[in-house]
Amino acid sequence: MRRSVIKIEGLQKTYGSGESAVQAIKEASCEIYSGETVALLGPSGSGKTTLITMIGCITEPTSGKLYLNTQLVYEGKWQVGDTRKLRRENIGFIFQSHNLIPFLNVQENVTLVPQMNGVGDKEANARAVELLEYLGVGDKLDKMPSQLSGGQSQRVAIARSLANNPKIILADEPTAALDAERALSVMQLLKKLSTEQEVAIVVVTHDERMLPLFDRILRVEDGYVREDPKS
Repeated sequence: MRRSVIKIEGLQKTYGSGESAVQAIKEASCEIYSGETVALLGPSGSGKTTLITMIGCITEPTSGKLYLNTQLVYEGKWQVGDTRKLRRENIGFIFQSHNLIPFLNVQENVTLVPQMNGVGDKEANARAVELLEYLGVGDKLDKMPSQLSGGQSQRVAIARSLANNPKIILADEPTAALDAERALSVMQLLKKLSTEQEVAIVVVTHDERMLPLFDRILRVEDGYVREDPKS
């Protein structure tokens, strides 16, 4: 049964004030469910990254409501005391640049997040090995990020995003730095994860070739969020 994991109601973000005020997001309302892979489209400067960072509790909204896993997280102000803890425990992030820590090996990069959440070394290492094998890079445990290809690095970044067992993954242009074949492989992997792990995945993308892989398509236009009908 589908569960609501992201719900936003009238979410807005304004930068600046007075005559210099810019409304990046004027009105955003939508609901995203477990096991869904959702594309977030829009031209450059339309507010896609602002929206995804508000959902990820990185950027504070100006007004509206935000629910994560049915918990009211924002209404006029943050409704949780520690947004960093909320992010660590509930959300996985994947970026265009994989942001792997260069002086840690592959396994250490993945164990870092659960260890920060208080998980013991043995459990964190077992989780890392399981995820890396699942994602097809189980033979790279001792490699340094500089020894990986772009596609391998992105798979390690995906493993890291899953290390805290999140029910939400937010991905900002995760395939932009990859060639077409590797980009398709990463998107197919994300689709598989959403189905098998019942994770809600929201992907900011410009790559319309990938759209058939998504369950739903949301477009940010003029500060508003609209859903595309799928043919």
